[in-house]
Amino acid sequence: MPVNPVRVPPLLPIPGQQVVRPMFKSMGIAASGLSAQRQRMETIAQNLANADVTRGPDGAPYKRRDVVLEAATAQNALFNPGNPSAQSLGSAANGVFGAPPGQPPVMEDGPKPIVVPVLPMTGGVNGPIGSEYGVRVAGIAEDQGEGRLQYEPGHPDADANGYVRYPDVDTAQELVKLMDAKRMYEANASVFQTTKSMLRAALDI
Repeated sequence: MPVNPVRVPPLLPIPGQQVVRPMFKSMGIAASGLSAQRQRMETIAQNLANADVTRGPDGAPYKRRDVVLEAATAQNALFNPGNPSAQSLGSAANGVFGAPPGQPPVMEDGPKPIVVPVLPMTGGVNGPIGSEYGVRVAGIAEDQGEGRLQYEPGHPDADANGYVRYPDVDTAQELVKLMDAKRMYEANASVFQTTKSMLRAALDI
């Protein structure tokens, strides 16, 4: 067998593959989870801060907001160096959920059915199992519920019957969501730290 006199450097990327080595992808996935959960916590904090706001800029009570997450792809992943058009989380360029461009997203009130997608079991370079780019924020949805009524005849925003319309924000539920986002943030941080330790150990070999 003839020997190739020009040895291909082992660290150069294989044609057709991304420049980023697979060993660093787990850090990008964990980083996307950190960013998504951070935005969840910020949105929940905003809901709690405006739980008693009866009049916003439009004259209506504050609308509860919720972060809509989706699996990231190679075209919209925030932490994919091969995607130069990646935008910041929550921007209008990332798209909105439930509304045309230029209009505020809408989130219908009431329980929603849970749909569990079946991930394609296709391995290999061109067909990874599930999503290899982590998670991204698809948009911020606004609750279109009417909110709760409370009898306060002396309130400036009371109607003719003395009732005031408050935002549809349940502080107990928001605190539970905040704890969930905190746990998910800590889990992604643990994955990031563990991956960094493994890579550092590999360099010491």
